[in-house]
Amino acid sequence: MTEITVGELLARCLQAEGIEMMFGIIDGAHIPFTAHAARYGIRHINCRHEEGAVHLAEGYTRTNGKASVVIGSPGPGAANMLAGVSSAYAEGHPIVALACTRRRLTTDPERGGAWQATDLVEMAKPIAKYSALIRQPERLPEMVRAAFRAALTGRPGPAFLAIPDELMSVKIDEEKVPVYPSAQYRKVDMGAGDPDWIEQAAELLANSKKPYLHAGKGVLWADASAEFLELGNYLAAGMGSSMGARGAIPEDHPHYFFLFDMQATSLARNEADVVLVVGSRLGEYDGWGSPPAWGMPGKQKTIQIDSDALSIGLNRPVDVGIVADAKSALKAILSKVKAKTAARSEMPDLMRYRELTQETMTNGMQFLMAQPARGLNPGQMVFNARSFFPRNAVTVLDGGNTTLWGVAFNQIYEPRSFLYSVKMGYLGTGIPFAIGAKLAAPERPVYCITGDGAAGFNIMEMETAARENAPIIVLVAVDDGWGMERSAHNFGGIPTEQQQGVNLSGETRYDLIAQGLGCYAEKVDAVEDLPASLQRAVDSGKPALLHVTVDSAINADPPGYKQFRYVRTL
Repeated sequence: MTEITVGELLARCLQAEGIEMMFGIIDGAHIPFTAHAARYGIRHINCRHEEGAVHLAEGYTRTNGKASVVIGSPGPGAANMLAGVSSAYAEGHPIVALACTRRRLTTDPERGGAWQATDLVEMAKPIAKYSALIRQPERLPEMVRAAFRAALTGRPGPAFLAIPDELMSVKIDEEKVPVYPSAQYRKVDMGAGDPDWIEQAAELLANSKKPYLHAGKGVLWADASAEFLELGNYLAAGMGSSMGARGAIPEDHPHYFFLFDMQATSLARNEADVVLVVGSRLGEYDGWGSPPAWGMPGKQKTIQIDSDALSIGLNRPVDVGIVADAKSALKAILSKVKAKTAARSEMPDLMRYRELTQETMTNGMQFLMAQPARGLNPGQMVFNARSFFPRNAVTVLDGGNTTLWGVAFNQIYEPRSFLYSVKMGYLGTGIPFAIGAKLAAPERPVYCITGDGAAGFNIMEMETAARENAPIIVLVAVDDGWGMERSAHNFGGIPTEQQQGVNLSGETRYDLIAQGLGCYAEKVDAVEDLPASLQRAVDSGKPALLHVTVDSAINADPPGYKQFRYVRTL
């Protein structure tokens, strides 16, 4: 009989799932596990806050498409972690959160007065696809499999496991706890779906006059951007994406319609005779799949492909619903479409739609050309950053109005190149998202555009970036306040002197904070200085932060703000 500790068994289970990196803050209870992690090929990223650790994991998994693991200590550590888990649940990120609990003798159930006793499992249930306490060592591999099965089946999302700290050191006969590779216990390939559904979809698309293709994040999870684009090109179709799926189609593609180019995009979608929705639930920022942003169901045929059966027809009735892997289904549909019709070269009414796009761009230029009384126009900050970095750079956005400027003037050209808390608008995700992205793709430039309010949430993770050699570039748009809240007051006609809770200290120097954490940093007060500052930041080879002073009045009136408020009323 060969014995193994539960801690080492956990490391072995994670290795079988392909885990190469985990995030979080170690507690003494973790030692029987973490002492073995490196031997099983798992690198631990020591973070500064458990919520930030989850956001690092989110950036990591969004960039490389792999599930990720976060660890948390009993009581407050894991409770902090749950704040991040709520983000992963909303955004659909496959994070497996592992928390220790204090000894079962006093906490299962809690007898009253036990130290760090917190019912983490119940707390996690509303924000996780699976949440459980491991009580018997023999069940650890089974329950780890259950967590990964939940995280990676259907729509991705987080799972939560709690392990009593005394269990980690328990020894067990390894023959009693076999560990299986993922292919032996869960569906790892959904396939192309029912052949009849594929045939029906291909027939509709081949006979369509004005097709439109809409990509959701499911296209990115399935690594299906090339197949999506090939089908769109073959049909000369209009193409667009949800906000979270930006980059699935290059945003300078002649047939691409951007979400906030609302007139042109809504009209193109509305006038299409057949729409193909891939990996999207058609949520709030997709107009719920309803007119006038889309055509009338019944008059407009809808095909939907999704790995999650519960997402089919969720917000819009469908004519053909295909439960499948997006990549496989798109390949199969394209093959049949090619057999039914020749490739098309022109998209009908494209010039008419682009006249509306030109109006949007002209209106946008008015925002971009506004002259600041102090510091930079935030749009010029974003435009210069996009011009500086290569096409394959990963863009991370964070904040309120800062994000609206980033959306308006920062095009995305490649898949897995855009990170933003789309569903939650979760402030503070930017810096950790960027670090996670850089750790997942060290060969790619990663830059984060964030507001000063948002940066303050997790700025200590810049020390994590320095320690873990993750040279991200962070641009903090400093307007000394909560910009979107200023906009809300202004929009509501509240005089400046009556606006409450919108101002931050004008003395905060984010560049000096970053320098103190071991990073390169500069303060930028003029737009003409920004390109050289960015170059020095890159040349430093360190994580870098630029404190960019932006005009608060201009920042309070960003492009897309009225559309943002309008979409939220639909």
